[in-house]
Amino acid sequence: MLRVIIIFSLIAIGQASDALPADVVEACKDFHAENPRGWSFIQTTTAGPQIMVESYDAGRPEFSRWRLLARDGRPPTESESRTYAETRSRRSRGGTAPDIAGQLDLTTAEPVAVGDVESIYRFRLKRAASGDRTAENLRAIVTFHHPTGTIRRFELTNIQSFSPVLGVRITEMHTSIHYHLPTDNRPALLDRITTRTRGRAYFKSLDADMVVIFSEYSLARRSPQAMPAGGPDAGKAD
Repeated sequence: MLRVIIIFSLIAIGQASDALPADVVEACKDFHAENPRGWSFIQTTTAGPQIMVESYDAGRPEFSRWRLLARDGRPPTESESRTYAETRSRRSRGGTAPDIAGQLDLTTAEPVAVGDVESIYRFRLKRAASGDRTAENLRAIVTFHHPTGTIRRFELTNIQSFSPVLGVRITEMHTSIHYHLPTDNRPALLDRITTRTRGRAYFKSLDADMVVIFSEYSLARRSPQAMPAGGPDAGKAD
């Protein structure tokens, strides 16, 4: 089965090459939505009136890399810090982040704007599993930066209202992920993520807006026990 999946994936990439420039296809194949391993940063999340500031230290052991710095403009209480650490530890054990780029159907690429420096393409999404009722209602809009061969912005948006599960109706859903362009001494890194959701679950509103800002990046110096197999750039941040 795995061999069949690989063969069909290669066919899809080959078909996409006829419609997409080679550097765009390569950028899609190499893309990871999250930060690469080895980089520490500050993450500030604003969701309505709530603001949470966290630090991620890539040089620390796996289950102690995240730390709560502030909540709603004040230092966290001891109880909040303890609950936060326990929640983050469970998330770390939960596995890797979903492969967003792997869901792009490259054969459906539609040019939105094509230029020498940046180009924008719209894609349909592959169904994540049998019975997936979400993918057909979404489109990915991807901005490519040709000089660096990287993705500068990745957006997911709905084209119509939909019901992913019984009792839930989504009328608006939009996620936009922005990246800093790579430089001589650092790779492309997350800049900010914005999300907007409008909908209902039975009689409960699902309306929500969130902004996540990433700042104060630094390349971590890791102790041998904290270093993942393959070196500081292997894989991605948790």
